[in-house]
Amino acid sequence: MSCSKPEQKKGVDYIIRATGANHQVRIFAATTRETVEYARQIHHTSPVATAALGRLLTAGAIMGSMQKGEDDLITLQIKCSGPIKGLTVTSDGKARVKGYADNPVVMLPPSKAGKLDVGGALDMGVLSVIKDMGLKEPYVGQTHLVSGEIAEDLTYYFATSEQVNSSVALGVLMEKDNTVKQAGGFILQLMPFAEEDVIAKLEKNIGALPSVTTMLEEGNRPEDIIQRVLDGMDVEIMDKIPTGFECNCSKERVERAIISIGRDEIQSMIDDGQPIEVNCHFCSSHYIFTVDDLEEILKKV
Repeated sequence: MSCSKPEQKKGVDYIIRATGANHQVRIFAATTRETVEYARQIHHTSPVATAALGRLLTAGAIMGSMQKGEDDLITLQIKCSGPIKGLTVTSDGKARVKGYADNPVVMLPPSKAGKLDVGGALDMGVLSVIKDMGLKEPYVGQTHLVSGEIAEDLTYYFATSEQVNSSVALGVLMEKDNTVKQAGGFILQLMPFAEEDVIAKLEKNIGALPSVTTMLEEGNRPEDIIQRVLDGMDVEIMDKIPTGFECNCSKERVERAIISIGRDEIQSMIDDGQPIEVNCHFCSSHYIFTVDDLEEILKKV
C-alpha cells in the first residue's frame, strides 16, 4: 500500500525552448509553480527549503529537457555544510522531475536583503551533475558551490565542467501562508561562435531584467521572458515541453529492491514477525510489506 498524496495540477507548468541571434544563443525558460507547490506539500518543506528545492527542481526540469534521449536521466545533487545538509533532484528527457531536501524543515532568519536565505541554508558544499545516457558509465561533473544560491552555482558548473558560457536565473516566491506563489527560471547558453556584439547585447539585456519571480508576477509567461532576454534579436521558438513532479516508484520496484538484498536478510525480516515499511525519499510514498508478502518475495529469490 502507499499513502494518498495531494493532487498536482497537470498541464500547467511548461518549458519553452528557443534560439536567438541566428542560432548563436539557445535559451530554455520555465514556469514551475505547480511542480514546486506539489513538492512543498508532499515533503512538508519550510519556506527556505521550498525555495532551495524549488530552484533545483526548476533547473533539473530544464536540464532534463536538454537531454537528447527521452529516457536519459540527469541528477543534480548538492551536499553541503549548511543546515539543509543536501538536495537531490532527478529529471528525464521529458522534463519529468522529482526531488527532495535532506532536512526539509530547516528554518533561518531572512537574509540581509530580506529574502529567504537559500545561500545560508546551503553554505559551502559540492554540486554534482550526473548524466545517465544509457552508456556503461554515467557522466559525472562536480564543482564547489560558489554562493549556495543555486543559479550562480549552476552558471559556474556550466563554465567549468561543460565549458559553456551560460546565464542561469531561478526563483521561488512564497505567499504569506507559505504556499508557492510563483516559481520558474531560465538557462541561456552561448554557442562557441557567438559574436561579441551579441554577447554585449545579452549582458545589457540580462543586467536590466528584474528577478524571474517579479517577471512571472507581472504576468510574463516563459515566452515573454525569452523575448525580454533576447530583446533586439531574432527569436525562434522551437517547442513547448510540459513539466511536472513525477516519481516512478511503485510497490513492484520496491519489491525488486528487497529481492536484491538476498535470502538471509529477507528471512531475518520474516523471523522478526513484523511488517516492514519502505519509504521513497523522492515522493514520500510509504510501502508496507506484511510477513506474508515477505514470504512470497522469498520464493522469488
